[in-house]
Amino acid sequence: MKKRFLLLSFLAVSASYTFVSCSNDDDFGTEVVQNSTLTLSFKGDNITTYKSLEIEVKELNTGATTTKTIDGLNAYTLDLPKGSYKVSVNGTVVTSANEEVKVGGSAAIDVKNTAENLAISLFIKQFSNDFIIEEAFYAGVKTPEGKNYNSSRYFKITNNTDKVLYADNLILAQSEFLTQDDKKPTPFHPNTAFAVKGVMVIPGTGTDYPVQPGDFIVIADNAVNHNAVTSTAFDLSKANFEFPSENPALGQVDNPSVPNVKVIYTQMNFNMFFLHSSGVESYVIARFPAGESATTFLEKYKYSYEYVNSAGGVTKKNAYEIPNTWIVDGMNNSVPDRFAQLLTSTSIDAGWTGIGEFWNDASRLGKSVRRNVLGKTETGKNIYKDTNNSTVDFIKNAEPSLKNGIVH
Repeated sequence: MKKRFLLLSFLAVSASYTFVSCSNDDDFGTEVVQNSTLTLSFKGDNITTYKSLEIEVKELNTGATTTKTIDGLNAYTLDLPKGSYKVSVNGTVVTSANEEVKVGGSAAIDVKNTAENLAISLFIKQFSNDFIIEEAFYAGVKTPEGKNYNSSRYFKITNNTDKVLYADNLILAQSEFLTQDDKKPTPFHPNTAFAVKGVMVIPGTGTDYPVQPGDFIVIADNAVNHNAVTSTAFDLSKANFEFPSENPALGQVDNPSVPNVKVIYTQMNFNMFFLHSSGVESYVIARFPAGESATTFLEKYKYSYEYVNSAGGVTKKNAYEIPNTWIVDGMNNSVPDRFAQLLTSTSIDAGWTGIGEFWNDASRLGKSVRRNVLGKTETGKNIYKDTNNSTVDFIKNAEPSLKNGIVH
């Protein structure tokens, strides 16, 4: 699938706008006299029409948030009090190639003077017309005896299009780095590639695994009935695929009726693909473009980096990276008190989701992250929100959809 990137300028020039802490679609709420002005204007080399742009302004100290949607305009004026703000923009534009595309971006500003300027770079979002990550369950559960049960984890990958898709050779990968620990590695280039510590590939020759519009596949860590082991775990025996079960010492039992994904790269022993229980990783799904395969990936896409460790020395490591142009969807995960960095380009995911309210929060167990549902298709299938911003696309601390088993 061809990917495109478009860099826009979101330039603040001069303005007048009323800002209050309550949101109103028409006028931001009750008018309050303020003494700071900000005018926003938009431009991009390939833009012919600004169809709709949603502006979100958040005061970072108070959390007061206001949104405004403008249609068909390339400028807007705001009056707002002095403070520290994050301005986010998401919307739809039409390019000179007559293509309607989604754009988004954000930037921060300290409003100190009566007039301020702000520039925001907007990127075309990678809506791929392909599979999305609908749900990720990575925490495990708490048993009735109060013990952690770390199996029964899964990914739910959904066809959020109006056409049949094939899961054959779809890539699922986890991040090399953690969202809660910025080691400041060099080089680090998330705007061009996604660094990985584990890569699995669904089997198939191209048309072996069709997925109808609105349907999904489940990739389980172990496709067995975990509910038979503990009443709080899930029955994943009807999963579509499972991680390879190469370490019986960890309780893995291979289900011969469920195909194994192929782990083509991992830093774990026993060919494992182990998910972080606190959810401070990022995940992407991708496809090999023409001329690429698991073999060429391992040959050509090695990633070496270094960082200064806690002792003051330099640590050097080797991993792999997936070019952003291969990625069809991605999600960042973290916890509120530990978030340090996004691991994807903002064109892939401009935000993050997660479970739990703080590091190692026991309440995260048994919870998942699931996409918001926008509506239904004519056949009754869910249509999921996909703005490439996990903060708004996903429900945090959700009830797992497979809690009562898998019903296709």
